[in-house]
Amino acid sequence: MTAETSQTLDRGLRVLKLLADTDHGLTVTELSNKLGVNRTVVYRLLATLEQHALVRRDLGGRARVGLGVLRLGRQVHPLVREAALPALRSLAEDIGATAHLTLVDGTDALAVAVVEPTWTDYHVAYRAGFRHALDRGAAGRAILAARQQPTPGHPGYTLTHGELEAGASGAAAPLVGVSGVEGSVGVVMLADAVPERVGPRVLDAAREVADALR
Repeated sequence: MTAETSQTLDRGLRVLKLLADTDHGLTVTELSNKLGVNRTVVYRLLATLEQHALVRRDLGGRARVGLGVLRLGRQVHPLVREAALPALRSLAEDIGATAHLTLVDGTDALAVAVVEPTWTDYHVAYRAGFRHALDRGAAGRAILAARQQPTPGHPGYTLTHGELEAGASGAAAPLVGVSGVEGSVGVVMLADAVPERVGPRVLDAAREVADALR
């Protein structure tokens, strides 16, 4: 801790991180041990966080992350979308296909930003808010691939055809090294196969977005 930081705020944020990392909640004693502070301090931290709905306590006294965190989380999407738009515009214009940023939302892949090319006669209609299972489509499959250990020779991007829309092909690459954000950048096009240069170009765009979010 430095003179410019708040010890109380630091402890409160540490409480939230500890609770976010467990599915069954933590007791005051468990939090006290993990934080290295006495139980009175933990009670005060929890009471304050409860007032803001960031923490809730069940009948057994175990503390869990509260619904207020979800309200804060919803504000992340506009920030991420704004940061990603320049790279998506460049990708859409370069490839001549609809570019998108997709984030994990529960067990789904959710498109939070979409940019269509301006110079093509036709392109795939793909809208922000569109969601699909993570194991279908290039966007979701790229995210799932990033959760696994990288295999030798893997190009770093994922290609699919016809999984979400008949006649459409997709390419996507995961966002890597962005704390708290799990997603991918990709394109979708009307084609029987993805042209060879598209995969590497999508990978570059995903790196640009990741850099903008760090």
